[in-house]
Amino acid sequence: DKISRSIKGGEALESAIREVFSGIGVKEHHVKIALQESKLIGKDFENWSDEESKEFCWILRDISKPTLIVANKMDLKTAPENFKRIQEAYPDMIVVPASAEAELILRRASEKGLIEYIPGEERFKIVNQNLLNEKQRWALNFIRKTVLGQFMRTGVQFAINVAVFKLLRMNTVYPVYDYTKLSDKHGHVLPDVLLMPSGSTVRDLAREIHTDLEKGLLYAIDARTGLRLPTEYELKDRDVLSIVSAGRSRT
Repeated sequence: DKISRSIKGGEALESAIREVFSGIGVKEHHVKIALQESKLIGKDFENWSDEESKEFCWILRDISKPTLIVANKMDLKTAPENFKRIQEAYPDMIVVPASAEAELILRRASEKGLIEYIPGEERFKIVNQNLLNEKQRWALNFIRKTVLGQFMRTGVQFAINVAVFKLLRMNTVYPVYDYTKLSDKHGHVLPDVLLMPSGSTVRDLAREIHTDLEKGLLYAIDARTGLRLPTEYELKDRDVLSIVSAGRSRT
């Protein structure tokens, strides 16, 4: 068994498993989460039962290949019935009602200055009724009543948020140069945001910003507390951090 041989050769369990499944995109943090959820952390791999191995593989698949169903065209008359059928057919899956056409109409209307709308919001505001022709007015009223009125949102941005933050378990992290002002070298406040997988560390963040930054990495500074964080500190959602590296100032 390749995993057993790798472990006997001194390789960590997480790394050995990742290597076996690397061809299908499994990352080490996926393995760590699967081990936690299957309660196999600390148990000798040689002592795993067949059932434990199967459960681990099921969990690993769900974590590394998460899936949700986006039920599009919810603006059609037959949509509610079809949506109910999908929910009944896939009771263990997340099903998001959506209308991509409604979202596209709202975004285009917003770009033209006809409405005020932020993607994902539950409402929009018409800037000036006199700017709308009859067809545009009908379309916006239809969306407000049929889509937003029944489902609270078009579902497009919500589906993206569910995929990124719930299924992929990503954390938003804000790297800054000046942690006292939350800005970059040019004074721009919170200029960047990075999506980092759950389980990522300060070292992973430094590598994501620039490989040279990782090479001389010393520590990070938590902008909220001013405390120094070790290189293996596990990132949390909405962390605001300043990376300190030898040979380079904060970034």
